[in-house]
Amino acid sequence: MVSRAIVGLTLLAAIVMAVVPDPAMGGMLSILLVVLGLVYAALEVDAENATDVLVVAVAAGAAAGGDVLSLIPAVGMYLDGILDGVVVALYSGVATVVALRLVNRIKG
Repeated sequence: MVSRAIVGLTLLAAIVMAVVPDPAMGGMLSILLVVLGLVYAALEVDAENATDVLVVAVAAGAAAGGDVLSLIPAVGMYLDGILDGVVVALYSGVATVVALRLVNRIKG
């Protein structure tokens, strides 16, 4: 239940960030996306078997970096903005996975 709420909030924040200019929010949406990504990965991702999540993060990041959705007329830039927000959350989740794996290795 919590994971669904986090995913929903992430999508909502990414949509708002794509439509509303970020300076209007003072960067708060970016911080919210990072925190949501960190919390989601900590709660739902098994750090020792995170291949699926990491592959999706890399693929989404590559698609966002290439601005592939911007080629769609009229709505493409908004879709690309949404994807950029989701990638922020995914990449922060990757940082959580790395941190958890390090902690697991140190614990032994």
